Amino acid sequence: MKRRIASWENGHSTPDDFYGPLLSHAFAAEAADLGLADGEHKDVLLASAYPASPDGAVETVTRLWHADLSQYEPLLTAEPSEPAWSEASLRWLVAPEPSIPRPRTAGIRVGFGDVAAVKTTADMFAQLDDQFGGNHARRSIIQYLESDVAPLLHGSYSEQVGRALFSTVAEATLLAGWMSYDACRHGLAQRYFLQALRLSQDADDRRLAGSILSAMSHQATFLGKYTQAATLARAALMGISSVATPTLRAQFHAMEARALARTGDVSACEAALSAATTALEGRNSQDEPEWISYFDEAELAAEAAHCFRDVNSARQAVAHAENAMSGSHVRSDFFATMVLADAHLRAGDVEEACRVALDALDLGEQLKSARCVSYLAEFRRNLGAAGPGTAARDLAEQAQEHRLWLAAGR
Repeated sequence: MKRRIASWENGHSTPDDFYGPLLSHAFAAEAADLGLADGEHKDVLLASAYPASPDGAVETVTRLWHADLSQYEPLLTAEPSEPAWSEASLRWLVAPEPSIPRPRTAGIRVGFGDVAAVKTTADMFAQLDDQFGGNHARRSIIQYLESDVAPLLHGSYSEQVGRALFSTVAEATLLAGWMSYDACRHGLAQRYFLQALRLSQDADDRRLAGSILSAMSHQATFLGKYTQAATLARAALMGISSVATPTLRAQFHAMEARALARTGDVSACEAALSAATTALEGRNSQDEPEWISYFDEAELAAEAAHCFRDVNSARQAVAHAENAMSGSHVRSDFFATMVLADAHLRAGDVEEACRVALDALDLGEQLKSARCVSYLAEFRRNLGAAGPGTAARDLAEQAQEHRLWLAAGR
């Protein structure tokens, strides 16, 4: 970095389209006032656009990693774009043929061993995310993608290796999106999801693309964009109908049900949950992508618990939430436990709701997750609306030792 600054000062070069906007932001001045080009790629970073080509996807995603790692504040605080969900899903659905990653002859030579290394490393980060939350290692995975994976995308590889590389990098970028979403950096998460979708299209990995649309649906529901969320789930179902596995269909139906529950359409929600249950019953683990193996009966029960809580069927929510504990996925179990607590509260059992909420706090002590904080904040609001009582006071006293509880009260 010192050599780069010296080069700028001596007039041998000028800041590029990434560093130019950063300097403008730091000096609170327009690019022209600093003698810089305005940096057309600043708009690319902040736009929620679906890349038009494989090369466009590579350039955009590597710039995103770099800007994220450099803590480019306008990107980190960007809001998600509602039209971007529709545009991306439509462009993916109507794409006539998958684009082929152009065989490259420049740069480092990339082989299947390099792809396997990326896959194994991403799997490790996925385990950390699951156990400790998205804020625990989010910056670390971006560091890995920017320093180790970006050179591979710009390297030399055959068409076959290129497809495998794009698919694996799409999966890793999807994980970066999930971790950013868990950290409630929603605009950044959406941008990662969009780039992952384009990379999966170029890899001709339609199953993974469907899972990315499902992730977008999940985020849209969380953000209160319920119609968009249902549409994204349906697009996933439609777009991979010829290659969908039972587990993938079950997940997509469950995402549709989550969105429909929030709209208040009880019958449509229950129909989607029924379709998810039927699909999952036909699961054959040998035919499923390994990255969807986590979605089992406990996960579906957790999704159903969310749905019945949201349509105010508290007793049904309790019944499903009690069957939603995996014992192995810490954050998912935290969410299910908080839904159980909220369901008890809505059923009028304040004492049991407080007891279960305290269990959730014990379970989530190691989690660094803004989404977990949001679940607790919602519970605290609902508990406050129920009025003062001994159980609520006891919970507040015991919960003072838990940072998630304190964060939810700010």
